[in-house]
Amino acid sequence: MSTTLPPHDHPAVLRVMPMPADANIHGDVFGGWIMSQVDIAGSIPATRRAAGRVATVAVNAFLFKNPVFVGDLLSFYATILKTGRTSITVSVEVYAERQRLEAEVVKVTEATLTYVATDEQRHSRPLPPI
Repeated sequence: MSTTLPPHDHPAVLRVMPMPADANIHGDVFGGWIMSQVDIAGSIPATRRAAGRVATVAVNAFLFKNPVFVGDLLSFYATILKTGRTSITVSVEVYAERQRLEAEVVKVTEATLTYVATDEQRHSRPLPPI
């Protein structure tokens, strides 16, 4: 049994359980579904830092470390790595709590994404001061 502990220095920004519609006929969750959830999770701290609307401008890195199955409880941890004038780079780690015979926690995905703060016309705008 592999047990990996998620980061304890901050809470999960998103928790979700994939359903059968999110998987192939074998119960393996589609990578694209996981990617969309990672994008949502990464946008949460980015939106907070930008104090408003953000847009995803880059997926800098994405690694699927372990498969995700229907019924896994996924926890997404997102941390701001750096900011620029208008951009925010976020690291997202995803852990699956497997509900099999024994509880098991495994790191399933890690990614780095960049968001840009945008105004109501969807043009980039400077980040507000901290």
